[in-house]
Amino acid sequence: MKRVVITGQGTINALGANVAATKEAMREGRCGIGELEMRDLDRLSVRIGGQIKDYDPEALFNRQQISLYDRFTQFTLISAREAIAQAGLVFSGELAARSGVVLGTSGGGMQTLDENYRSVYEDGKNRVHPFVVPKLMNNAAASHVSMEFNLKGPSFTVATACASSNHAMGQAFNMIRWGMAPVMITGGSESMLCFGGVKAWEGLRVMSRDACRPFSANRNGMVQGEGAAVFVFEEYEHAKARGAEILAEVVGFAMTSDAADIVMPSKQGAARAISGALKDARLNPEDVCYINAHGTGTAANDKVECAAVADVFGHHADELMISSTKSMHGHLIGGTGAVELLACIMALTDGVIAPTINYEEPDPECALDVVPNVARDAEVGAVLSNAFAFGGLNAVLALRKAI
Repeated sequence: MKRVVITGQGTINALGANVAATKEAMREGRCGIGELEMRDLDRLSVRIGGQIKDYDPEALFNRQQISLYDRFTQFTLISAREAIAQAGLVFSGELAARSGVVLGTSGGGMQTLDENYRSVYEDGKNRVHPFVVPKLMNNAAASHVSMEFNLKGPSFTVATACASSNHAMGQAFNMIRWGMAPVMITGGSESMLCFGGVKAWEGLRVMSRDACRPFSANRNGMVQGEGAAVFVFEEYEHAKARGAEILAEVVGFAMTSDAADIVMPSKQGAARAISGALKDARLNPEDVCYINAHGTGTAANDKVECAAVADVFGHHADELMISSTKSMHGHLIGGTGAVELLACIMALTDGVIAPTINYEEPDPECALDVVPNVARDAEVGAVLSNAFAFGGLNAVLALRKAI
């Protein structure tokens, strides 16, 4: 099988409008979560989120594009432009014909859905914009990326709730190593921070009203975020031949299903995904230095994830660093694994481990090194990125330092 490397990365999220700003915020342990700015905020009991503030789409897109692009699509295109520019790729000829896009999202065009439900049910209008369907469909972002960059190979969207991005990136990884494509644009995006999106999540009673505190004994729930991250996955020899800068190598991927409960996580399902990624990457447990945890800040998720890590890594679990950057940027649902991969790449390239902020009280059921509150300098050779979704769908990626 072919080797797969990452040659470009791009993002916009609550921590920053690009990769450099996001990495700086992660190094500083800065929190991007604050009070939401939206219509009917007084009707919500949850009023905080990792919202992208001072965002002006008119500075980045023309009027016709805005009429076609939901907010989640806009975030994707911003991220893709940064990633592809860093990679230095222009898609034409055979490269364009064989390269494609695989992206993850859960809600898709939720902002468009929310706005048009209001228009029809609250305002009593009998017509909606003719582009509502192509604007809200989950594959809109993937389609627009393919059109903007002339990508004519396999292109599609994966929707597996909170594991969507990891599943998407895993598919992109497999396509390249199996020889189906030389380059894949991959990652994920989400923008559920609208009245309907937040109100729906309130109903699950898993949301915090004040802060996201993964692994802390006083954690009281997750906090939603929004944004996107996009990467250029490229076949190693192709990247090497053109002299591309290699950020990291993707070396393993595994996915499992709990087949147990629609919302409660399973230690066995998570552990099988983690051990499967290690096996696929041909890594020993001792080779892994850092795990970017799913770490939502809910009571059930955090202790189950820690138990799964302890089961797979045994005594080495005490030597691992495991942090949740959701404490800073919020839970981007379908886009979350993509933004979290930025922290994994930062660990490999910069030797900086992003912290778990808001950590206040040790929990004996989460007795691992969660890199509390302050970033850490560390030499890292291999990392994992965990994603565990509602529906019991698990996806874990393994990366190692570029060599």
